[in-house]
Amino acid sequence: MSREVRVQDLLGRQVRAANNQSVGRIEEIRVEKHGKGYVVREFHLGAAALLERLSAHVGSWFGRGREVRVVAWDQMDLREPKRPRLLVEAATLARLDEDEADRLRDP
Repeated sequence: MSREVRVQDLLGRQVRAANNQSVGRIEEIRVEKHGKGYVVREFHLGAAALLERLSAHVGSWFGRGREVRVVAWDQMDLREPKRPRLLVEAATLARLDEDEADRLRDP
C-alpha cells in the first residue's frame, strides 16, 4: 500500500520513542527515485541533521562533531504526520558523525 505524506508536514517535527522520550526533530529526509516519483529511504534527526540540511559543517566550532540519528523508512510510524513515532528503541538507531553525513551528501 502506498502512503503519501508531504515533506513540509514532517520537517521540524519532534520524533518520540515508544516510551514518549524525545529522540530529535526530523531535519533531513533522504529519498530515492522510484519510477516517476520518489520514495523515502531514511530520516535524519537532531541538530547535526539540521546543519547537514543547511550544508553547514560547524562541528569544529563547538569543539567536537555532533551525531546524526538515522531512522530507516520502516522504523517510523507516520500515521499521524504531526506526531511521528519510532517503531524501534531509540538506542538501536544508527548514528553518523558530521563527517560521515558530509560524505554521504557530497560523494
